[in-house]
Amino acid sequence: MFAELSVTTNFSFLKGASHPEEYMSRAAALGISAIAVADENSVAGIVRAHARAREIARQVAERHAWDAEHGQMGPPLPPGLHRGESCLLYATPRLLPAARLVFTDACPVTVLPENRAGWAALCRILSAGRLRAEKGSCDLQLADLMKRAGDLQLILWPQPLPGQTGADGWVQTAQQLTRCFAGKLHIGLSPAYDGRDSARFATLTQRAARLGLPALASAAPLMHHGSRRKLADVVTAIRLRRKVDDLGRDALPNAEARMRSEAGMRRLFAGFEDAVDRAYALSQRLNFSLDELRYEYPLEGTETETPTERLRRLACEGLDWRYPAGAPDKVHRLLEHELALIGKLKYEPYFLTVRDIVAFARSRDILCQGRGSAANSVVCFCLGVTSVSPEIGTMVFERFVSEARDEPPDIDVDFEHERREEVIQHIYERYGRHRAGLCATVVHYRGKRAIREVGRAMGLTEDTISALSSQLWGFFSTKGIEAERMAEIGLDASDRRLQQTLALVYEINGFPRHLSQHVGGFVITEGRLDELVPVENATMEGRTVICWDKDDIETLGILKVDVLSLGMLTCIRKSFDLLKTHYRLSHSLASLPPEDPVVYDMLCRADSIGVFQVESRAQMNFLPRMRPRCFYDLVIEVAIIRPGPIQGDMVHPYIRRRNGEEEVSFPSDELGEVLGKTLGVPLFQEQAMQIAIVGAGFTPDQADRLRRSLATFKKHGNVSEFRALFLRGMKRKGYDMAFAERCFSQIEGFGSYGFPESHAASFALLVYASSWLKCHYPAVFACALLNSQPMGFYAPAQIVRDAREHGVEVRPVCINASFGDNTLEQDGQGGFALRLGFRQIKGLSEEDTGWLTAARGNGYRSVRDVWRRAGLAPGVVARLAEADVFAVLGLPRREALWEAKALVPGAPLPLFADDMDGEAIDEPAALLPEMTAGEEVVEDYVAMRLTLKAHPLALLRDRLTPPAGRADDRNNAARGRI
Repeated sequence: MFAELSVTTNFSFLKGASHPEEYMSRAAALGISAIAVADENSVAGIVRAHARAREIARQVAERHAWDAEHGQMGPPLPPGLHRGESCLLYATPRLLPAARLVFTDACPVTVLPENRAGWAALCRILSAGRLRAEKGSCDLQLADLMKRAGDLQLILWPQPLPGQTGADGWVQTAQQLTRCFAGKLHIGLSPAYDGRDSARFATLTQRAARLGLPALASAAPLMHHGSRRKLADVVTAIRLRRKVDDLGRDALPNAEARMRSEAGMRRLFAGFEDAVDRAYALSQRLNFSLDELRYEYPLEGTETETPTERLRRLACEGLDWRYPAGAPDKVHRLLEHELALIGKLKYEPYFLTVRDIVAFARSRDILCQGRGSAANSVVCFCLGVTSVSPEIGTMVFERFVSEARDEPPDIDVDFEHERREEVIQHIYERYGRHRAGLCATVVHYRGKRAIREVGRAMGLTEDTISALSSQLWGFFSTKGIEAERMAEIGLDASDRRLQQTLALVYEINGFPRHLSQHVGGFVITEGRLDELVPVENATMEGRTVICWDKDDIETLGILKVDVLSLGMLTCIRKSFDLLKTHYRLSHSLASLPPEDPVVYDMLCRADSIGVFQVESRAQMNFLPRMRPRCFYDLVIEVAIIRPGPIQGDMVHPYIRRRNGEEEVSFPSDELGEVLGKTLGVPLFQEQAMQIAIVGAGFTPDQADRLRRSLATFKKHGNVSEFRALFLRGMKRKGYDMAFAERCFSQIEGFGSYGFPESHAASFALLVYASSWLKCHYPAVFACALLNSQPMGFYAPAQIVRDAREHGVEVRPVCINASFGDNTLEQDGQGGFALRLGFRQIKGLSEEDTGWLTAARGNGYRSVRDVWRRAGLAPGVVARLAEADVFAVLGLPRREALWEAKALVPGAPLPLFADDMDGEAIDEPAALLPEMTAGEEVVEDYVAMRLTLKAHPLALLRDRLTPPAGRADDRNNAARGRI
């Protein structure tokens, strides 16, 4: 038997040339008993390998059962395995978590945890090195390892010490480690494939024996199969920022650095077979599995209350708050049911954490809104996590917090995008950085990045790379017609280097490039987070992240709280503040007047510029056809204009049925219950799952796997693998095959983007809130929208134009009336006008704006007065002049700019501005020509990206409108008369 104890995957970024999953599949094919994924200073790829090992184990179990029942060869093999290797599929390779530590002062060491304590020690070691360095780097010292002596097995790789050239420098590292790891240190032998391996093995074995250390064998593979050799050289070239042709000794000499079977290893280590046996023997002493990671969520109780008691108390208090006149019996029953299920699964602390974060935000007047699979529940409604009533829609709590699936709930909370950092830092302060960290996001090679970096490594010119990038969608959506695409852009498809490059681009597509930071997924633990997973610095100061992404922590059953940002929440909160200041109205998301018909009338006219989610051209075109008249119509509106429903051909059937052009029918009563609210057309991810369960007889586990394949932005969609199972199930239940095909086609559309009903309901509330504000208080909404930029589809110029079309008086930026933000001021007719603020001027910093308004007092009298009192640089004063802010002083733009240009840094103050004889210098006034209307408009756009003077096309209207005679001639020509 053989175990491979030092595998390098592509999560040793730009070093390994194979995915962790590919190594596990290959190990199963080669009959390897155990495999240690040991990436450089990282365990980022471990969970991927773990998930693949689980999948192989499941497939092997299914095959055992199938063979026992049928007495013959089992069903098709898992991906990556070959029919000739089928005899080896009755055992699953064990995954041994590990890491290859590269030190600044010692030889590399592969560390293999013996148990859970060893894993905690490894995570602490990696965290120490990562937190000492900038993001993406690791500064490890041998002392970091020696501090954690204990439940670890070590493999030392004989190499010269950093900064030294001597071949025996590793002996010093071995002697140091022996003091702390007696009986747990091994010398690793790996082939270099240079014809001198046997002599090298003999020398190292002798030296190890003198040190009393056993030697063990490893192929130290960089790829799972020799076919990846070219790609291995390409990633090396990318890492070293060189061309493949210039790699020299850094290129692989051959394709031998690959996974080996036991027979292959014994051939390589002929005469040293005992080293192969020792590798297997060591693997048998390593019993740690990632399944042992018992995630402990913070208890969130108090000295006087358990988490269960506290959750019940807060939920009941919230019930009285949400329903002052008394909650309906149905809501009471739902609350008791949800609390019982949450208690059974012990998820009370998770809901309490989300509630406490939301409570902190509200204590700081930070607007927030919960969404996600469990957010639209009675518990979350009562805790104040969401303002969406649980009676909206057809959502069932068990679909998300399920005892059968035993998966963690999912609650995303959106916060104002300008103030989310306050919430993030609060979480760090409350739990400590040793207990809280953000998830990672794996940045993969996709499209343009793959073409650009592979092309440069292959020596293509920048012009050629740009041309290839221009055909991105052609290459990646229509594989097989590369020759036609390249001919279109003037490239020779028969060129060998181009063919190689394109093949490598396809091969590297999907490879991890580096780790980035998740948008807001927090992992919080009761104990030390850095003993569960390594923690490292993020690029942004004050943030720390773990090395696993959201899919990894979901695989391990680790809970996360998503602290996300949303620009529209900033806009709505600022709107509420303006309403309170100027109209003495206090509103929240939950207190807005519901189901206002005037608001729905506005949406039916597609008057939705600036409105959340329905401001795109596609939504504007759909609104008059949808004609929403109630809140649930908005839920559907949000969900239907998405790639999933569009690709699944769900939009037109729904509209035809809604308009009475097509009969609403259901093939069965049970499917009618699932699709009733959406007129028989599946629009939501939850409905896709229910169709599979009810219509095709899927088990909850199969439906859950289908749901995962429909996950938003899934990198490797696999929904099609369920096709045969789905069609067989529908046929068995008596459904017409044409109907079954259509159902699966619609479900398959969710593979691009499956939108859950729970998310749509949360978003629909923000649609209604922003629509209500725009409808009833257009000046308030426009002011808040401008103050929340950048966000949304539309530029400030379009927002201002839309506000004016709704009767809002918009006043220009004024040196004596404007502030940093846009403001409202009395319009003299009982209403409010919108005064543009200094933030609309390009290049004006917040600091300059602060000085400008702080020093204004009773008003500025001249350009020089602004410069002298506010202390602004002459260039900043010139920007103000270019924005025409001095018009209130009677200074046209050109005159103000003329004065601003006369300001010289370091010039004498007015008291000393006289000449030597004490007489003031009298400079004659400059006679500057007046600017034309067209020049004024152009300068406004240059300075502020908007204008209040005239629409640009209004200046050209006389040229665009043909004379009456010419119009008649053109009409006659169209009729064929001339």
